[in-house]
Amino acid sequence: MVKFSKELEAQLIPEWKDAFVNYWQLKKNVKKIKLKLSRKAEEIQEKHEYGFSVLDPILSIAKKISTRFPSSGVQTEIIQVRNKNRGGDEEDIYQTELVQLFSEEDEVKEFFSCLDEELNKVNQFYRTKESEFIERGELLNKQLRILLELKQILNDRRRKNLQSRLEGGTLPRSNSSSVRSSNHSEFYTESDETPPETPAPDEIIAALERNGVNFIGSPARTKTKKGKPKMSMRIDIPATTPTRAITAVTSMIWEDLVNNPKKEGVGDFFNRKKIQCAEKMIRGAFVELYRGLGLLKTYSSLNMVAFTKILKKFDKVANQQASGSYLRAVKRSHFISSDKVVRLADEVESIFTKHFANNDRKKAMKFLRPQQQKESHMITFFVGLFTGCFVTLFGVYAILAHLSGMFSATSEVGYIETVYPVFSMIALLSLHLFMYGCNLFMWKSTRINYNFIFEFNPSTALKYRDAFLICTSFMTTVVGAMVIHLLLRSNGFSPSQVDTIPGVLLLLYTGLLICPFNIFYRSTRYSFLRVMRNIIFSPFYKVLMVDFFMADQLTSQIPLLRHMESTACYIIAGSFKTHQYETCNSSKLYKELAYVISFSPYYWRAMQCARRWFDEGDVNHLANLGKYVSAMLAAGARLTFAMQPTQLWLVMVIITSSIATVYQLYWDFVKDWGLLNPKSKNPWLRDDLILKNKCIYYVSIAINLVLRLVWVETVMRFNLKTVESRLLDFFLASLEVIRRGHWNFYRLENEHLNNAGKFRAVKAVPLPFCEMDTDC
Repeated sequence: MVKFSKELEAQLIPEWKDAFVNYWQLKKNVKKIKLKLSRKAEEIQEKHEYGFSVLDPILSIAKKISTRFPSSGVQTEIIQVRNKNRGGDEEDIYQTELVQLFSEEDEVKEFFSCLDEELNKVNQFYRTKESEFIERGELLNKQLRILLELKQILNDRRRKNLQSRLEGGTLPRSNSSSVRSSNHSEFYTESDETPPETPAPDEIIAALERNGVNFIGSPARTKTKKGKPKMSMRIDIPATTPTRAITAVTSMIWEDLVNNPKKEGVGDFFNRKKIQCAEKMIRGAFVELYRGLGLLKTYSSLNMVAFTKILKKFDKVANQQASGSYLRAVKRSHFISSDKVVRLADEVESIFTKHFANNDRKKAMKFLRPQQQKESHMITFFVGLFTGCFVTLFGVYAILAHLSGMFSATSEVGYIETVYPVFSMIALLSLHLFMYGCNLFMWKSTRINYNFIFEFNPSTALKYRDAFLICTSFMTTVVGAMVIHLLLRSNGFSPSQVDTIPGVLLLLYTGLLICPFNIFYRSTRYSFLRVMRNIIFSPFYKVLMVDFFMADQLTSQIPLLRHMESTACYIIAGSFKTHQYETCNSSKLYKELAYVISFSPYYWRAMQCARRWFDEGDVNHLANLGKYVSAMLAAGARLTFAMQPTQLWLVMVIITSSIATVYQLYWDFVKDWGLLNPKSKNPWLRDDLILKNKCIYYVSIAINLVLRLVWVETVMRFNLKTVESRLLDFFLASLEVIRRGHWNFYRLENEHLNNAGKFRAVKAVPLPFCEMDTDC
């Protein structure tokens, strides 16, 4: 049977862990009581051995019996839990008074004092979250009312346009009913009633004012290009009604509705799209509200069980029946007695079913309570199968390469020039996926809510087994292609034909990435493409956590990007046919592209920092931007030194790389990991640590320091041949990927602890309508 402490640890909400009953501390207090009573029992036993009265045990038993069963026949309360605040909606503060039997025991007083603190803490947190969710629910109701009003206005407007076109003879009469019904069903929500006539502009304004929308100022007349007057108004909503349509989602809707009441075609299409976008935002906000209410109900039930369990432990240790009195007080407390959360959850279900699921409760529950996919044993089987295939094929490849002398000094340069860029590129990608799978496993084991941090959909997000499956399948395919390539070349096939194998493999993977069919993790593939789009155009997109996290991964995959450049050059220039590889290596364009590719990941990341500073106004983002600028300067100096190995550029490499390394190490340890805090209760770490073994953090700091100094290899200039140089480059690139995977865990651990420090367990979905005097 699983102990409740482990069950509580597994079921509690990680971000709210500090707000839960400290069951473990209460267990320690109960243990102190047990030890104290054991010492007393030993003292009594010693008294008996020294010849005290034989009636002492009988008197002790009689005392206990009289205490538990008094002569009146009514059980006397051992403890009394008093509520110090009894008036209105003030917060309850509970304080226990020991009536009898234990009043002289300090350990018991300490236990009940701690228990009171935990009960008050739970009540206070529950009240705070309950009020937040109720306020959010009221705001969403107002948002929904304005959305329905907008849909009604647009629907009436379309009906009026359609009617005018029919009266003008622009549409056949036979099609009028079908067109009207289709347009009407798309926007009009109460299909059982007859749609009202299209209101006049004054009626539209009056309808909007019922929802708190005020048209401030008199209409201003301006002239269009044709000389016709055009009406324009400024729309404001008072702060007393927390709905104001001034955001980008809806501002153009208002302008179009007021200024162009007879506009048709494309304008109507865009208005419909904007309303659909606003509806999607409100629907997502309702889903998150419902999720938060579910978490709060879980919080309430788990804490109730924790109080019950710990009081039963106390009764067992103290051999008393004290739990009944206290549990009655717990059940009367706000976090148990309040039904506001349950009623609000029922209301959200009803609203969501009616307005977002066409009164289909089953469909609504798919949004409100998404079911996570069960982990399949087939995935585990294929991971093991592909792992075995990879190990076997790699052994075969190593033996064949040794026998054929492909990596000897007399081997053809063309082999390493053709095979290395493509195969090492896919191998580095597979290694990164393997490290990401390890990250997922560790995040799950330590209960770091990575799906919430990255805003992933739990039903479609990758699990660690999925990441391992992709990794092992990639590596098996790569090594299999390398074996086939080596066998064909060793058997005298034309190099021009054989060397197309790496290119075909690359095209296969590219086609799989953009494949539109729902196979091989389509949602993940398309999410990856969207994130890459956001990174490349980073100044023009709002930066999310997953965007800059992925951009950081790219800064560790510059060798992979360089291999992509080499492969593209070989394919476009036809070098795999002519085997004249100097065309790519010595061309001026190739060298210029080397700078562009080496700078691009740092540039994208710097632009993300600039955009975040612009959006949030936090100066730390500008400091982070400086880190990536210093990395760009160091990368440029190393590239120039590789092409012009002079003493001047050697000094530049040492200076720029040293500055960039110190900058990066500081940011890794202090900002991204939250470590090196001299005032922490854990020396030079942070106050809160997820991993119990502190030594792991010190080892990780040392590993990150060593792997950040890999650039020193470019200064040492080892005199290596082509094959050895390629293998060394691949080894160093692999070390950087391993360092990045190692960095990922602590980066997300720090982010999770920041969320937990703010009790942030529910995503704050932006709304399409804002209050006056608030930032939107």
